[in-house]
Amino acid sequence: MAQKLFLSGDEAIARGAWEAGVKFASAYPGTPSTDIVDSAAKYPEIYAQWSPNEKVALEVGIGASRAGVRVLVAMKHVGLNVAADPFMTFSYTGVGGGTLIVSADDPGMHSSQNEQDNRTYARMAKVPMLEPADPEECRRLALFAYQLSEEYDTPVLMRITTRIAHGKGIVNMGERQEVEPADSWKADTEKWVMLPTFARMRHPKVEESIQKLAVLSDQWEENRIINLDGEADFGFISSGVPYQYVREAFPESPVLKLTMTHPLPEEKIREFASKVKRLYVVEELDPFLEMAIKAMGIKVIGKEAFPILGELSTELVYEGVTGKERKPLINVPENLPARPPTLCAGCPHRGVFTVLRKLKVVVMGDIGCYTLAGLPPLNALHACVCMGAGIGMAHGATMAGAPSDKTVAIIGDSTFMHSGITGVMDIVYNKGVATVIVLDNSTTAMTGKQDHPGTGVTLKGEKTKKVSIEAICRAVGVERVRYIDPYDLEETQKVLKEELEAKEPSVIITTRPCTLITKERPGITYTVDEDKCIGCGQCSNVACVAVFLSGNGTKVAKVDPLLCYGCGVCAQVCPTKAIVSTNGDGKEKRP
Repeated sequence: MAQKLFLSGDEAIARGAWEAGVKFASAYPGTPSTDIVDSAAKYPEIYAQWSPNEKVALEVGIGASRAGVRVLVAMKHVGLNVAADPFMTFSYTGVGGGTLIVSADDPGMHSSQNEQDNRTYARMAKVPMLEPADPEECRRLALFAYQLSEEYDTPVLMRITTRIAHGKGIVNMGERQEVEPADSWKADTEKWVMLPTFARMRHPKVEESIQKLAVLSDQWEENRIINLDGEADFGFISSGVPYQYVREAFPESPVLKLTMTHPLPEEKIREFASKVKRLYVVEELDPFLEMAIKAMGIKVIGKEAFPILGELSTELVYEGVTGKERKPLINVPENLPARPPTLCAGCPHRGVFTVLRKLKVVVMGDIGCYTLAGLPPLNALHACVCMGAGIGMAHGATMAGAPSDKTVAIIGDSTFMHSGITGVMDIVYNKGVATVIVLDNSTTAMTGKQDHPGTGVTLKGEKTKKVSIEAICRAVGVERVRYIDPYDLEETQKVLKEELEAKEPSVIITTRPCTLITKERPGITYTVDEDKCIGCGQCSNVACVAVFLSGNGTKVAKVDPLLCYGCGVCAQVCPTKAIVSTNGDGKEKRP
């Protein structure tokens, strides 16, 4: 009997890639896609790496495909924006070894800055797109993708969503296929060198390929009609997770389950539509399927019945069809206390934002744990668009007349490697004066403590060259590079004031690692001298989960010794020095 395991969708994709004989995997970590290549790295037959950003991840993947091996590249939905340049032209060159590109979309924005629907990328690049509906399909479709890629000479896009990426299910284990590298390393200028002359020659091949794939889509058994015997009053067309909601809400109703959602199986759609009196298209986010089916001249009900925002659910599907409320199978207790996201106890970012708030500085940020500083009670981050954007925004703001002594850019060390270097270069080249703070906590913290070029460790755990943030900044022309201990508020404020007042580019680098990667706690915690505490709340305003004001009308600060890391930031903001270290001498101690 074949072995079965309980895997997430991300893990199942990695398993399917391994079974398909993949030898190369690359990614930049981004929730909900991170676990795909993280899991692939556990297979010794797969060389796996974190790249500085998604564009590089795809480019090295294209290089490996050019060398003839099967390749897996993964990223979250906004990561494909970064990789869009090589992605679009990769469609023209085609592949050497089969290549699967996974885009993990995030309906509901559980961990993202937008809800973009990356199905549009498949149509724009004219590549086939697969959408699994459960972890077993993730494995099976990953296997199929490499056959598809090599037979039709095209990269394949697999679109998953957060529920598929993180949801778990029973997955059948198969054996690994050892695949000989494709004979693609020989010179083939017309295929691989996309000068306009050769690109014009390749474009018709792309169009021919997508037409052949449309025929395959109609014949492929994974695009299948379920529960249709004769004619029906209503039926559904759906894919991915929404398909599961349809089956739960209307288990006996006919469904056309689409697994290849580009190109669409037009004849199968027409056949199904002819046998149902009322046809619903159930999909999350954009009306991608709905608009394509309407373009065929087929009448369907889509976004007028189901929301365009956020995730769907079994209840929303039922209510959209019947107009009646459907009670959920699991009753969630009402009035549960809110648990907003917050920085961890001892997080080195906290001290920097405490000082920035005090100095009333406008902070241009981007994506990372530090984005949480935009929430109460810190309220100390004022812009977040995408990775690396804070640096460019600070430069643009100051060049447009914003006060440079009250404007700063914030970026993490991993994000600096991802897309911060060019922003710093832009400031120097265009004679800007913006100050950039690199919050170097020695990891890619928000996505799960992954390494990057600045940590000196590869995805496989091997020691490697450690890229110096200071050296990069000085190499592009920054002459003022300072270091601060973010646990020392006095030093942090002093350095910040000096650099904000400087009339030239400046970079400040913090020196404390993420508390989740340090080997052990420093052994210092803090407590409150209740006789000195005046209940002003300054300590709780640093947004540490270990510090709070007690109830019962007393308004006395408390420090939870089980959560306290010992950073001492709360003690430094206390106006009466009521928060003291636990070593008994009453003096502030920092690790």
